[in-house]
Amino acid sequence: MRLKPPAPSGSVCNLTRNTCCVTVNFLACQLFALAAAFWFRLYLSPSHANPLVRHAVATLLGIAFLIFCFGWYSVHLLTVVVAGYLIIVKADINNVHSYSMVTAMGYLTVCQVSRVFIFNYGILSTDFSGPLMIVTQKITTLAFQLHDGMCKKSEQLTPEQKHLAINVRPSLIEYLSYNLNFLSVLVGPCTNYKDYVDFIEGRHISQRLRHRSGTCTGQNGYDKTPDLSPLPAVCQKLLVCCGCMLFFLIVTRSLPIKYNVDPDFVNHAAFLTRLTYAFFSIQAARPKFYFAWTLADAVNNAAGFGFKGIDENGKPSWDLICNLNILGIETATSFKTFIDNWNIRTGIWLKTVCYDRAPKHRLALTFILSALWHGVYPGYYFTFITAIPITMAARAIRKSIRHYFLGSKGLKMGYDILTWAATQLAICYTVMPFLLLAVEPTLVYYRYVLSYFKHVELLRFYLDFCFSFLVYIFSIFFFPKHNSYDRFLPHFLFRSMYFHVHIISILAAIALHRKHKTRDPSATSKMLPSASPLSSLCSAQCQPVHSNNNDKVD
Repeated sequence: MRLKPPAPSGSVCNLTRNTCCVTVNFLACQLFALAAAFWFRLYLSPSHANPLVRHAVATLLGIAFLIFCFGWYSVHLLTVVVAGYLIIVKADINNVHSYSMVTAMGYLTVCQVSRVFIFNYGILSTDFSGPLMIVTQKITTLAFQLHDGMCKKSEQLTPEQKHLAINVRPSLIEYLSYNLNFLSVLVGPCTNYKDYVDFIEGRHISQRLRHRSGTCTGQNGYDKTPDLSPLPAVCQKLLVCCGCMLFFLIVTRSLPIKYNVDPDFVNHAAFLTRLTYAFFSIQAARPKFYFAWTLADAVNNAAGFGFKGIDENGKPSWDLICNLNILGIETATSFKTFIDNWNIRTGIWLKTVCYDRAPKHRLALTFILSALWHGVYPGYYFTFITAIPITMAARAIRKSIRHYFLGSKGLKMGYDILTWAATQLAICYTVMPFLLLAVEPTLVYYRYVLSYFKHVELLRFYLDFCFSFLVYIFSIFFFPKHNSYDRFLPHFLFRSMYFHVHIISILAAIALHRKHKTRDPSATSKMLPSASPLSSLCSAQCQPVHSNNNDKVD
């Protein structure tokens, strides 16, 4: 049973053609950036060129890439970067972080509103908003680190904040190079300002080696920078990119996300069939992100940036700015583990500017900021707001019961398998709105795909309540002396993933659909006037590889 959309309209064809052109330009720029990165490391190394030349070349190449990919839309990125520099130069240093956050996030939101609601609502496209999201991260990261270095006392900072604090305002060329350098202007990742300046000035590897040795006397064998070639790491990451590209061409295109809400499929397929397809289609949607982020990491490594140090096996590691851990993602046994290994640098940015600084409700504020940063599609807010109680429930369950399964390898393996399956089901529920974007297909998915009892919502509510209450009673009798058993009720009854998932679907069904009336398949198809045609076209030809247009399940 395959999705057969009607013939696309002229506007959809034009949008699809434009998206494809931008995607091809993006790939061409990234491949050219890979070659330029090798040249930058070999012929424009710190021993052959001074930092000013390296800053200027990196900036000019980055701006050229933006103009080539996005044309006059690149003015948006230049505008917000210049505004950010004026803030850190002219504004009161005590408020520079606040002004930078409001300006960068505000400009990003305005651009995303115009892009989504004026031009192409419900359609994912590769456009200038991706690089603008990366620039927003860099502007705010630098502003907060500058505020830490110039306004706060040493004892007020965490060890990590103290290490990354900036004590001097950057010059214009340094600021432009950090934000617009060709290594990360299109896909990222967001790096720390100090790390980038160390790389440009030739201290990147030696600083990391000295940090590893634990002394800076110069008598530890690392007083001279060794010749550590990134070529093996680059080749390995390019092989991963090739594998992801093949997977995308063979598998991903045959499992379109939009098919999860196809009227024929949701009305005639069995519940387990719908759930299985949701699982595999979400799995298949990941390789395009793997490809974009791994290629971006390889580009930085080819230029000599990203050296992390010597690992426990005595081998050089080039994963300092790595944006994902594929093995950690695919084997995640908790929602937090999945988030920690997905879009890592964005997670670090959220931790730097929000989680570590919020006085209270840190988790909720961090997820809300992540949703706002990703864009204004309702699907993002469905995902990130739902992720708050799921993360809280996962933390509570792990803290309360995991230690009981660590006594033997068999028990631990069984626990890991069970929690892996639960995590994958949670991702199927939570991440799907992120991929569907709009409200209508999201509600179709919630009601028809995950709803086994289609028209007995009250029975589901009752069963879910009983399930959560029984878990609470079980915890009282079997863990009477546990120091946190009195918190089992709120965690399991009101914040448990199982309970929360169904409450959301029930309320959505009651509020936005007529209860106890069978939906006409034709009515469902009318709910998706523009998404269905583009589903086939974009998933077959124009799936964007932009890392940040719909990337973080932060």
